[in-house]
Amino acid sequence: MGSENPGSRMTYGNFLQLDELLSLQSGPEGYDPAPSNHEMHFIVVHQAFELWFKQVNRELEEALHLLNVPDVEENKIPVVVSHLERCSEIFRLLASQWKVMETLSPQDFLAFRDRLGTSSGFESWQMRTLEMLLGLKSEQRVGGMDPMEHNRKLHSEGKLSDSVMANMNRIDELPSLNEVLSRWLARTPVNGVSGDTEILQSYVEGHLSSMVEHGESVIAHMVKIGHGTEESIRPRIESGIAGARDFLLPEGTVNPARAGLLYIESYRELPLLSWPRRLVDTVVDLEQAMLLFRSHHARMVERMIGRRMGTGGSSGVDYLDMTLKYRIFTDLWAVRTMLVKRDAIADPVNSNFYGYAADN
Repeated sequence: MGSENPGSRMTYGNFLQLDELLSLQSGPEGYDPAPSNHEMHFIVVHQAFELWFKQVNRELEEALHLLNVPDVEENKIPVVVSHLERCSEIFRLLASQWKVMETLSPQDFLAFRDRLGTSSGFESWQMRTLEMLLGLKSEQRVGGMDPMEHNRKLHSEGKLSDSVMANMNRIDELPSLNEVLSRWLARTPVNGVSGDTEILQSYVEGHLSSMVEHGESVIAHMVKIGHGTEESIRPRIESGIAGARDFLLPEGTVNPARAGLLYIESYRELPLLSWPRRLVDTVVDLEQAMLLFRSHHARMVERMIGRRMGTGGSSGVDYLDMTLKYRIFTDLWAVRTMLVKRDAIADPVNSNFYGYAADN
């Protein structure tokens, strides 16, 4: 029997390129003196963040590739869900990773903070590209900060490589997950039919009528049990219904994506809608995980440096607290306000189309 050449055998270290990976914690070229133990801890934590950001970017692009088609095959939805669930779990892991940073005391950090110069977490181009892939717009950012403009400036100064800038430009041209998801939701078959404005309008009007009827029963119940008067409760109920009308029928015309989203959330028991509903909930879960990540980041920074200015010139923790307002998938959250309990809405029309007969 032939024997394998020992020199050609793949090893754990070779496969992971550990020699190269573990040589990258000594700071940039010419960095002197070498990083202290605390500084190395800071470097390792942030390099680990960047490795995970790389994976999230990859998962998001794979999901976009599957969703950004005129007709998404049913068997692709579980694959998209799998990609996005991995992103959610990564961000939950990263949120907890800030606890590791908190083993660094304020004085430990201040001992080397000046060596960071004007570098800033905003310059993490991988975090910026994953936000772009999700659909965060520059006008939504604190102060309208444009990551593309900032990174083009760094590139012009020779502080960002050509390959990184080219990748950012490529991603900037891609449709976002929010855009692709909206187009996919707009194709949701409502009462067994896709893209019929009259059917969508009729469905939405019927749902709004159910909200009105349910609202009246809520008012009567609250008054009966002594939790307010009709005069105090009715305006709140009617305001919610008016908000739902504006959401579903902006300027009086039905929004197909929002109508489709409402239908998926209202009739999640229909087999054909089970995976679409899971996809919607997975996107909500991902955004929630990112909010948790941002919140833990802000509290870690406050614990470390208080309210002082950030290294990049930002307002530090005040800036990070403002990023907690970032919401991309606002429709997916908003629709939950206008859901009505299942036995208070009409049974779906053409339920057999969805693989389920409501009267069986």
